[in-house]
Amino acid sequence: MIVSVASGKGGTGKTTIAVNLALSLSNVQVIDCDVEEPNCHIFLNTTDKSREDVEVWVPKVDESKCTYCGRCSDFCQYNALAVANGVFMEFLQLCHSCRGCVKVCPENALTSSKRKIGQIIGCRHNEVELIYGLLDIGEAMASPIIRRLKAKIDTGKTTIIDAPPGTSCAVIESVKGSDYCVLVTEPTPFGLNDLKLAVEMLKTMDIPHGVVINRDGIGDAGVEEFCREKNIKILMRIPQNMRIAQLYSEGVPFIYEMTEYKTCFNELFEKIRGT
Repeated sequence: MIVSVASGKGGTGKTTIAVNLALSLSNVQVIDCDVEEPNCHIFLNTTDKSREDVEVWVPKVDESKCTYCGRCSDFCQYNALAVANGVFMEFLQLCHSCRGCVKVCPENALTSSKRKIGQIIGCRHNEVELIYGLLDIGEAMASPIIRRLKAKIDTGKTTIIDAPPGTSCAVIESVKGSDYCVLVTEPTPFGLNDLKLAVEMLKTMDIPHGVVINRDGIGDAGVEEFCREKNIKILMRIPQNMRIAQLYSEGVPFIYEMTEYKTCFNELFEKIRGT
């Protein structure tokens, strides 16, 4: 089963839920798809790291053949190529690897090349397998790394996907194909606003979903009223708790000290499986 954990905004406790849920289960795999700032490894204190470069297709020009006709730059909708006054320019961070420029070049001046955009790192924490991606500094597109990460899903295990925050292309790529998505929110106007965006995204993708309310007890009742109105199941509530915050700041999953929550996370998973 593939369970993604997402949130409409950052800072709601998405990684906290993903990590503690994983540690409450057996035969589990965690995939951290927040490749711009992965942090599951901080809480899982991992060992035996393996690294794999992620490369994407980009065009390579042979200027001895190029006539600077501009057909490639006219074709490219992402402005990765530009031709002006007999000068060929490349902005390869914008390239989406569609290969269309190669097909429209009348002189066969463009060929295939590759460029590194990041890494995939694999490691373990006791019985939990963790795989996470790391986008190189200055790179703009996370989705190619996320696709490579998800290609490593082990169908023989329960897979927990820690998605990036928000509702961007990277989030859509992360949650796509999930059997269920847990939306983590906080009971505040900001939390409610971004929860609504995330719910609309998942409805469009036809992915079953439910809500975990973190820091329960602060703010107002807006999130609960919204969930009741939209018939969205509230799967779990985690109260505002200073000890949980302290453990988080130390990089310690709180179920290690507050062991009663292991039962709560097991019940959460059973609710997901029963959906």
